[in-house]
Amino acid sequence: MARFDLTDGEWGLIQPLLPNKPRGVARVDDRRVLNGIFWVLRTGSPWRDLPERYGPYTTVYNRFNRWAKAGVWVQIFETLAEKSPDSMQFIDSSIIRAHQQAAAKKGGPITPLAALVAD
Repeated sequence: MARFDLTDGEWGLIQPLLPNKPRGVARVDDRRVLNGIFWVLRTGSPWRDLPERYGPYTTVYNRFNRWAKAGVWVQIFETLAEKSPDSMQFIDSSIIRAHQQAAAKKGGPITPLAALVAD
């Protein structure tokens, strides 16, 4: 088990929320696939950079997309949010400042960087 993989307690909460419609082919372990999905979302890495311990990146990517289209992620989020209403409090203390030159002259042509570099 890797550092940020689902614990047994977390897996116990999520497992009943996953779709379980077996087809002709046995599905790959859902817990391993979920850990792969969370790894990609947490790191921001491309799907192709998924470590081998999570299985083929195509399996993880396809499962993520299918569940998104089927609304599985929304259902999981809503169910977990209902179980812990106090955990849904967010504090935003971000400050966004414009550069001092943003208040300068308005209008005029915008020169693309490519035009500045050419010839």
